Amino acid sequence: MRGPSRRSIRLADMIQRELAQLLQEEIQDPRLELVTISGVRLNSDLSIAKVFYTCTDDPLRLEEIAVSLGKAKGYLRTLLGKRLNLRSTPELRFERDIFLEDMVYDGRHER
Repeated sequence: MRGPSRRSIRLADMIQRELAQLLQEEIQDPRLELVTISGVRLNSDLSIAKVFYTCTDDPLRLEEIAVSLGKAKGYLRTLLGKRLNLRSTPELRFERDIFLEDMVYDGRHER
């Protein structure tokens, strides 16, 4: 099994940068103000982009943020396609990035 191609990595980096900028400049939803795009991973045929994000750990806000991102993904995909001038823009699937939380949690319980 091979790792991601150079093209896939480059496209994922471009998508991450553009989505971060779009969230800041284009999306007017106040629930998404403190959301940070932490990474993007593309599938092998570049048709699906799994977008990782970090945000507050307030349980009430987590659900609001997930719903808001779900509602905005079509609009974000359209803007992304225009900005990156892609023939085919990948489908966006948002997933909360809990990597740092897991590291902090594990670090507290190892002692």
